[in-house]
Amino acid sequence: MSRSFYSHARLYDLMFPGGESAVEFYRDYADRHGGRVLELGCGTGQKLIPIASDGHPCVGLDFSSDMLSEARRKANERGVAVEWVQGDMRAFDLGRTFDFVFIAANSLLHLHEAEDLVSCFRSVRRHLAPGARFVFDVFSPSVRLLAEADGVRRARESLSFVDPDRGDVSVDVAENYDAPAQVTRGTWYLSTSSEPDFVVAPLEIRSIFPQELPLLVALGGLRLVERFGDWSGRPFGVDSPLQICVCESA
Repeated sequence: MSRSFYSHARLYDLMFPGGESAVEFYRDYADRHGGRVLELGCGTGQKLIPIASDGHPCVGLDFSSDMLSEARRKANERGVAVEWVQGDMRAFDLGRTFDFVFIAANSLLHLHEAEDLVSCFRSVRRHLAPGARFVFDVFSPSVRLLAEADGVRRARESLSFVDPDRGDVSVDVAENYDAPAQVTRGTWYLSTSSEPDFVVAPLEIRSIFPQELPLLVALGGLRLVERFGDWSGRPFGVDSPLQICVCESA
């Protein structure tokens, strides 16, 4: 688990403001399935707070107390009721079931070992009410991009942002790909003109390849019902950037 990257919750929200298409996708699923909603790896509540504002009883679980503190602040600011729980998605017991469970924004990829992924899926299955759906999104790995992870520090201009306190913030990333582990190990650098590298944080993300994904899901007691390739709902294909997976209890 990458802890220090997520100890800067406010900066995280500025760097990743949250895709409107993803938010609407999850809101639509919550509306269709109704009832209680659980998000694992909820972060600062970018997806869950809008769902709760639609009237759904919501629980958000995250490993990072810093991210949960920011989520709680944002929910209170909007007058939205959400139950926030600090916990580990690999093994949790909330003592109740949910009608819709989801893991958004590649959060599942913080679990590097196959055993951890299967354990997470089994925990999810125990929390699914009859007829419930479990949805998660992960990127579809590109062998070309993984091969380019050569450890060289490079600017990520698309992630630069303005911090009200610091001004313009640039983002650099240096990454190496560990092929046997299927894990990209990176270091992220946030800088301003007057404060270079004011944040230096590790971030390690697993890749889940398309053929192994249904097997991991099945080992967790779930069945892959649908797999989309983007937020518009196109079927997953050769050039799809995402694997958006809809699952149910097997």
